[in-house]
Amino acid sequence: MRQLTKKEKIIMEQFWTYGPMFVRELQEHYEEPRPNFNTLSNQVHTLMEDGFLERKAYGSNYQYIPVVSRKAYSLDGFHGLVNEYFDSSYSSVVLGLVEEERLSVDDLKRIIDKIEKRK
Repeated sequence: MRQLTKKEKIIMEQFWTYGPMFVRELQEHYEEPRPNFNTLSNQVHTLMEDGFLERKAYGSNYQYIPVVSRKAYSLDGFHGLVNEYFDSSYSSVVLGLVEEERLSVDDLKRIIDKIEKRK
């Protein structure tokens, strides 16, 4: 899955927050000055072509529905980051977080406890 542009991410955040919408409804969620309807419609169409959204016809209008969840998009980005910067090693990510003191030994113990409770 490709990374979203800044504007596309704003659009997808609206869909992830509010669910299925027509472009006019999406436009109403923006503060003034709102983006041009046609510009927004083109961006939504691109997101649909790229598999982030699907559409349902209501006469000559289309309602767009998010297909990719926020979690799936985030995890895909995380996996790409791990592959690119940590040589596909998730343990290197954890070790780096511990070394940078962003993750403590107590945090790791809590994580292990949660994992063991899942089994």
